[in-house]
Amino acid sequence: MSHTPHELAEEFPQHADRIHDLKQSDAHFANLAEDYHEINRQIHRMETEVEPVATHIEEEARKERLALKDKIAAYLEQAVSA
Repeated sequence: MSHTPHELAEEFPQHADRIHDLKQSDAHFANLAEDYHEINRQIHRMETEVEPVATHIEEEARKERLALKDKIAAYLEQAVSA
């Protein structure tokens, strides 16, 4: 498959190592990351029309991805502060 944009390490390059570590050591973070990864892949398939959908469905998926990204960003900031 082609390169999928918006991967977590690209979205948070300054936290790439922390993301990797948290995926291994923190089940809650690992679940957030997996959910983000899955919705990101779905959006990529929608954008490339591998799985074409109605515009409103793609928009809702983008909103879900953004909400997950916000949760992950807050989690990463909290982990830095701890």
